[in-house]
Amino acid sequence: MKECLECGEKIVGRSDKKFCSDLCRNAYNNKLNSDSNNFVRNINNTLRKNRRILEEACKDDKAKISKSSLLREGFDFMYFTNIRTTQKGSTYYFVYEYGYLALENDFFLVVKDRKP
Repeated sequence: MKECLECGEKIVGRSDKKFCSDLCRNAYNNKLNSDSNNFVRNINNTLRKNRRILEEACKDDKAKISKSSLLREGFDFMYFTNIRTTQKGSTYYFVYEYGYLALENDFFLVVKDRKP
C-alpha cells in the first residue's frame, strides 16, 4: 500500500494516486509553492510592488515618469528581474515585462514588453 505524501495515510484507489484526498493534495502543493523563508518572500514582495508601480505608470506601451514619482510610490531601484541593452547602447532594467530607462533630468521611460 502506498502512503499519502502529505499526511502519511494509506491510499485507496488507483495505483498512481499520491494523495488520499484533495485537501492533502492542495496542502502539499501550497507548501511546495510557498516562499520558504522571509528573505525570498521579502524580495518577491518588492518585485511585485515594483511591477505594480510600473504597470500603473505605463497605461499604454510607453510612459515617461519622474524619479521622485517612482520613489514616492515606494519603488526600489535595487530590485529588478533582468537587464537588456539595445543595439544603440541604452540599458533597460526590467521588472518582469515592464522596463525602465533612465532619461535626462531624473526622468524615466517606462515600456511594456509585448513578447511572451
